[in-house]
Amino acid sequence: MALKGISADFYAGEFACIVGRSGAGKSTLVNMITGVDHLSSGEVWENGIPVHKLNENQVALWRGRNLGIVYQSFRLMPSLCLLDNVMLPMDLCGMYDRKKSPERAMTLLKDVELENHAFKPPSAVSGGQQQRVAIARALANDPPILVADEPTGRLDSMTADIIVEMFEKLASQGKLVIMVTHDTSVLSKATRAITIQDGELIQDSKKTG
Repeated sequence: MALKGISADFYAGEFACIVGRSGAGKSTLVNMITGVDHLSSGEVWENGIPVHKLNENQVALWRGRNLGIVYQSFRLMPSLCLLDNVMLPMDLCGMYDRKKSPERAMTLLKDVELENHAFKPPSAVSGGQQQRVAIARALANDPPILVADEPTGRLDSMTADIIVEMFEKLASQGKLVIMVTHDTSVLSKATRAITIQDGELIQDSKKTG
């Protein structure tokens, strides 16, 4: 079993880090939360919605409208410029008027200080810049939840710090940020640390004050 009896509640405004060794079940837990993997038992609820009961089309639409997902490998479309990459979720989910989506995408790129690179392909910018584009794309539909799976694993320490600061800011604005990481130094920035070992939740600590 990948996960064994894990039960946890997450709330708006939290910056929660999930930590543990490779193979502990961190990514599996995130895949359950995001509806990417199917549960063999148990339930996943988000704001009253039984995610575990949704079919493939329903969960895809739910994910597009309620979640922003940031991957370690960026997963930007290489044939699209940065602006079009950020617009893609908006166009797929129909959350914004197609005439307004370019303006919103440019605003998001400005927020991550990449508006001057908007019409470049992903290959023309650095790894850290690609990750910032991936975050802008994840925020395209203004989702209440942002999930990041090892988003700093391929970045240098200075760039990684910038990414973590962005997550802190988003949590302070009321979004739920869930981040899987091997980097325990990030825990000082998080409001909550969840430790997974051999598929079990062995520690769940929240900062107070």
